Amino acid sequence: MRNVHVWKTTTPEGEKREVRAERFGGRWKFQSKVPSEAQWSYYEIPPIDELEILRDIIWRKYQRKRLPWDDVASLDRMLEERRPAALTTPESEEGEGTTDPV
Repeated sequence: MRNVHVWKTTTPEGEKREVRAERFGGRWKFQSKVPSEAQWSYYEIPPIDELEILRDIIWRKYQRKRLPWDDVASLDRMLEERRPAALTTPESEEGEGTTDPV
């Protein structure tokens, strides 16, 4: 059974854009198309905002027991890899491995 997740967005020019994501063989495939294009555009690395939208869709389907946890976990890993390192705070790293004398 194919498990394709579809959502629609609007481009900055005001065109409707359909995005599809499918997980097969442990890999995600992404494609998108606006009505003015004849062919679907396939891409390996989706923008982070599309990953977040897909993660939300997958999470809701997981909660309704329609998908396995592996789908959610794989998207979480993809998001962690794509998010900039600036999101880690230096305060959380300062106290690691040190002990205060009493």
